Amino acid sequence: MTDTPPSTVTAAMLIIGNEILSGRTKDKNVGYIAEELTAIGIRLSEVRVVRDDEAAIIEAVTVLSERYTYVFTSGGIGPTHDDITTACIAKAFGAAVERNPEAMRRLTAHYANSGVEFNAARQKMAEIPVGADLIDNPVSAAPGFILKNVHVMAGVPRILQAMFEGLKPTLTGGAQMLSRTVACTVGEGTVAGGLGAIQTTYPDIEIGSYPYFRAGAFGTSLVLRGTDEAMLEAATEEVRKLVRSLGGEPIDIDDGVEAGPAEAAS
Repeated sequence: MTDTPPSTVTAAMLIIGNEILSGRTKDKNVGYIAEELTAIGIRLSEVRVVRDDEAAIIEAVTVLSERYTYVFTSGGIGPTHDDITTACIAKAFGAAVERNPEAMRRLTAHYANSGVEFNAARQKMAEIPVGADLIDNPVSAAPGFILKNVHVMAGVPRILQAMFEGLKPTLTGGAQMLSRTVACTVGEGTVAGGLGAIQTTYPDIEIGSYPYFRAGAFGTSLVLRGTDEAMLEAATEEVRKLVRSLGGEPIDIDDGVEAGPAEAAS
């Protein structure tokens, strides 16, 4: 047994809720989770959105749990009839659901302090799968939980973010993902062939091209990502050479800043 983290740690996010799929609610959680995971060396590899449907939730969480190191869910752990996430995830892992004493204690204290009735519907939020660990909720007290490698959180962005801040120190990251961005005014179609050849030469480096249009000018942002800094820099230099060979001038963008049209067109 070793304490050395694996070179690649992966994650998936499962968003649960009819309101997301109908467009009534715009998701604000994926971007936040992606940035936070990237910062600690965890690669968000897949995102799924499913309805408040038992079979869909169970199928998705089962597949994602087997495929990735971590799974994070958002939505469906509130007090209403359509909040079925807890029961579905428990069923996916063959766990019973109980009225968790610690969750009840937290919620009882919260509602006593707020002067709001702690009715039967709100007590439903203390139902947690047997064997799960609680995720603290410093905003509204109703906890999330961890069962196996699945981390179940609220859908409200402010609450999810507060939950994740407390959860983050418990996660084990892998090799840090580094990035380089080269912007140019060479069109994506023009650079595509040479870029494909560079990708073949450097299979461990993720290379993406993102076209833009601003102030009447087309251009392309070329983004390279990888965990080996020397290899990443070598691949980036090949991209610079490619741009120059096509009559363009490569513009390096600071790491962590997406190459936008303003920078590339300057």
